[in-house]
Amino acid sequence: MKDMKIVAWNVNGLRAIHKKNFLEWLKQVSPDILCLQEIKAEKEKIPAELLDISGYFTFVNSAQRKGYSGVLTYSKEKPLKVNYLLSEPDFDQEGRLIELVFKDLIVINVYMPNGGREQERFPQKFSAYKVLIEYLGKIKDKKVAIVGDFNVAHQEIDIARPKENQKNTGFTLAERKEIDKLIEAGYVDSFRHLNPTGGHYTWWAPFAQARIRNIGWRIDYVFASKALMPQIKEAFIWPQVMGSDHCPVGVEII
Repeated sequence: MKDMKIVAWNVNGLRAIHKKNFLEWLKQVSPDILCLQEIKAEKEKIPAELLDISGYFTFVNSAQRKGYSGVLTYSKEKPLKVNYLLSEPDFDQEGRLIELVFKDLIVINVYMPNGGREQERFPQKFSAYKVLIEYLGKIKDKKVAIVGDFNVAHQEIDIARPKENQKNTGFTLAERKEIDKLIEAGYVDSFRHLNPTGGHYTWWAPFAQARIRNIGWRIDYVFASKALMPQIKEAFIWPQVMGSDHCPVGVEII
């Protein structure tokens, strides 16, 4: 495996980010693989210049519902196989996964469901986590990176105000246990493994100057299988990159 940079970013609308110099940013950063979540666009509505980027293969999984969810992956290398399904009906129709299989690496772009403000979508969220973790357990001995928006802040260090949010969606004990299960299935939170200190977040509420004050949540991750982890030389969060209520995260692999 050659040196590789994998970046994930919940863009909160692909067409919106396109108007904020996204293509210039992509050219500057030049990741080997870029995984976008919450593109909120059907493939036929995506501008041509975002689908046909020089040097990249493009893969899109849009939600059946218009203007909702959806993921997109750009890859400099053509994968051997592409998978868009998790075999979980609600999850699959919402366009939440793209799996690229290469000769010696699997990269999974995932956008896990939000539990809903009133926790009304907890059944869908927990069902998706169950099926995903079962699948990840089957491939844990391979070199796997699963990246994207998991919609859970795992530990108190991953949220600016843990006490105030213990009963709020995204930080309930039940949701946090799903990340425990993912780790127990054989995966490592690459950023936390390499950066044990707090104050690093990937999402900020779009009000009360939360981002400026760094009152945030770390809900975007790169989880690596134990087989891949020794090759990860850096795991990063880029809060300086604007354009969405999330910021990019990623890893460099040697």
